[in-house]
Amino acid sequence: MTLVLCVNVPQTCILLGSMEILQAILLGVIEGLTEFLPISSTGHLIIAEKYIDFKDTAKIFTVVIQMGAMAAVVWYYRIDIWQNIKGFFAGSASARRFITNLAIAAIPAGLLGLALDKQFEAYATAKVVAAALILGALVLWLADRVPKPGAEEPKPQFGKISPRQALGIGLMQCFALIPGVSRSGAAIVGGLLGGLNRVTATAFSFYLGVPILVVAGLYKLVRGWDDLGSISGGAASIIIGVVVSFVVALLSIAWLIGYVSRHSFKVFVYYRIILGIIVLLLLV
Repeated sequence: MTLVLCVNVPQTCILLGSMEILQAILLGVIEGLTEFLPISSTGHLIIAEKYIDFKDTAKIFTVVIQMGAMAAVVWYYRIDIWQNIKGFFAGSASARRFITNLAIAAIPAGLLGLALDKQFEAYATAKVVAAALILGALVLWLADRVPKPGAEEPKPQFGKISPRQALGIGLMQCFALIPGVSRSGAAIVGGLLGGLNRVTATAFSFYLGVPILVVAGLYKLVRGWDDLGSISGGAASIIIGVVVSFVVALLSIAWLIGYVSRHSFKVFVYYRIILGIIVLLLLV
């Protein structure tokens, strides 16, 4: 039986089980799996959209479904987030230091993204993604080789992050505006180069994505509201993509933290290089 899903937006009454919805589910899975890995979720979405012929000319879908993955972070760390919020207003030094560092790290990429959003859309091509995947792999490999204190510590040490380190992470994250670089990857590299261990740098990149990607998603949604009908499946595809990315991301967060506490980022370096080469060969 085929079900019909209607959203109160023009041209968004579509068939569940149709090709557009299957595409949205696939893209939601890709987003949920890749958002927190240093392999560029946006790059994967751009490549996937190109080869499954998913129409997202204004890149609204690509940006907005990332909010599903960010909702997964908020849910997964809900207790810690609530304690930090309460601690901030109660005068807790550690909570205020953490939120201040988060703000310092979020501001550079946030401001640059809002100012140059249209310009960076021009680089959302498979060729740029492939080049960024390969170059970003080399940077990640070099950053991972920097000696770090407490490298085997299984839990993030947020209290050891200084404002200078947070600013370095924020500045490095500006490079993630180039599709294929990877937001989480850039933040992790900034943390590693600043002396943080893998677990702390990775977990901090989770938190850092929440304000940046939620604001970017809402901004893109409001600005491109009239273009929703141009997306394959319209607003219904976005809703399904967000829900799927939330579920998949929730499952991947715990796995990644456990993995980086015991392994280097070498496997992601290899993956980025191989994928970049494959995409370049497909473009020839």
